[in-house]
Amino acid sequence: MNKSDLIDAMAEDAGVTKAAAKKALESFLGHVEGSLKKGNRVSLVGFGSWSVTRRAAREGRNPQTGKTIKIAAKNVVKFKAGSDLQSSVN
Repeated sequence: MNKSDLIDAMAEDAGVTKAAAKKALESFLGHVEGSLKKGNRVSLVGFGSWSVTRRAAREGRNPQTGKTIKIAAKNVVKFKAGSDLQSSVN
């Protein structure tokens, strides 16, 4: 399922227009992104939670040449599935 398919499904389930469903989805995604940028955790009970962690700088290898390269530190987003989502998939 891609974003367009999700918008179509949301519009049908909620009985709203596709434009309203798109606006709601984009609002949700924007607020999740904004909260993560601030370093906050976003949690939807039963579904899952998103958080940001810091990945330290490290050394790696170029697989083509075998040379050692430096990999910069960066923030990464992590998602942990909630118990309800986990059990519905299994």
